[in-house]
Amino acid sequence: MLNGPMEKVTALEWTGTKLRLLDQRLLPDREEWVNCETEKDVAAAIRNLVVRGAPAIGIAAAFGMVLSAKNTLKEKRNLSGALAMAKDELLRSRPTAVNLFWAVERMWTVFSQTTGANDEERAKRLEEEALKIWTEDVEANERMGELGSQLVPPGARILTHCNTGALATGGYGTALGVIRSAFRQGKVQWVWVNETRPVLQGARLTMWECQKEGIPARLIADSAGPWLMQRGMVDLVIVGADRIVANGDVANKIGTYMLALSAFHHGIPFYVAAPTSTLDFSLPSGQSIPIEERSPEEVTTWKGVRVVPVGSEGFNPAFDVTPARLISGIITEKGVARPPFTESLKALSRGGSQ
Repeated sequence: MLNGPMEKVTALEWTGTKLRLLDQRLLPDREEWVNCETEKDVAAAIRNLVVRGAPAIGIAAAFGMVLSAKNTLKEKRNLSGALAMAKDELLRSRPTAVNLFWAVERMWTVFSQTTGANDEERAKRLEEEALKIWTEDVEANERMGELGSQLVPPGARILTHCNTGALATGGYGTALGVIRSAFRQGKVQWVWVNETRPVLQGARLTMWECQKEGIPARLIADSAGPWLMQRGMVDLVIVGADRIVANGDVANKIGTYMLALSAFHHGIPFYVAAPTSTLDFSLPSGQSIPIEERSPEEVTTWKGVRVVPVGSEGFNPAFDVTPARLISGIITEKGVARPPFTESLKALSRGGSQ
């Protein structure tokens, strides 16, 4: 079995013929795996939240391209045409997380650069590239953990939102990776975990990961964070990102903007942790970020049980945008960007540190 690097928790396994995904819809009650044998399987798994978290989605999509190539070889179909259709299928799966588009375009570029090779060699090259994307993500996360932990004071009470750990990445974590590194250095008193309505990624997934790691964590309702800040019970906030645009505006799970506003008001550092693959310099500001709207049933029901009066309508934006002016720093594997982000993010993308 060909596996990428793994920590105690992993969301993905690659067997060489199929991509296995830990079904995050069932956690923490059950740990079951979904087998993906085609790019359509992978796209459906991304769309239906079997796998979620921007970096993990990107890795899964890369292997979706590999599966398309391998299946095309077995069926003796045209490889270029099949991969073009696979690319379109995967890019339609979710609109906000830029890592998905970055990974698929990177795979397509590799394929386009191997026109002189036969189809078997091109498929092998795609598999190598997908494994490389996975490995690079884990290495980037570990580096972010190292850099970000330097921003955490001893005895820190950290507030985080959604799930940004091994389940959301290749195997270590972005914001939760920073917390994990700081915890291993003895700096973390406890973590406040937002439940993250409506799908409860914080309650179901982040609490599960913290329990696995032994990180002391306390679950709170999403609306409790500002009150905790007012009471002096939060030392810093660390969240992840699904897209960071040129001016430093950040798209992340709905509820992030509320936390950033409150942290800014109370003078509490608000950090974003994300790999440079999350940077999107094609968009000048967060106003241009496409915001996914998911089924209203995620808001009006829970596990199939209606929680509102009959006839009630729901509205379910999955992400919000936090303006750059509310952000203290953006932690990447290449360094920590500070305001003004227009200059510092470009410097980091070129390999410089801030």
